[in-house]
Amino acid sequence: MALRGPIPISFDQIFPYGCYAVGEVEPVKDFEASSNGRFVQARDKQTGELVWQIAVMDADPSLKAAQKTVAVKILAPAQPVLPAPVAGVPFTPVEFDGLTVTPYVNGSGRLAYSIRAREMRAPRAHAKAGNSKEAAA
Repeated sequence: MALRGPIPISFDQIFPYGCYAVGEVEPVKDFEASSNGRFVQARDKQTGELVWQIAVMDADPSLKAAQKTVAVKILAPAQPVLPAPVAGVPFTPVEFDGLTVTPYVNGSGRLAYSIRAREMRAPRAHAKAGNSKEAAA
């Protein structure tokens, strides 16, 4: 099979209705290197870049409540900064570039996905939710 490692995916494929940051960007702990209260931040095995994480809420209205919040890991040399908040919106809308997904079997034996990104930014305007081919002018 030709697929090896993380699978590239577009933002519109994984979040067709968009997503919202529901937390802050935090460093991911390297559990093998950290010990005795000493925190060591994780680095990506392929690139060596620092790994950061943010919880986002998927805006897809068909998802069950338990499926709405996911973690997106961001590979970056410095802590990514959330875009400016939007007036009248309780959560900050975000988009990601350079997305990949890595499927794995979680501890309960179910298929899960690790989502990674190269960059977080403010959303681009779309003409219609769920349609990535029509961008607003």
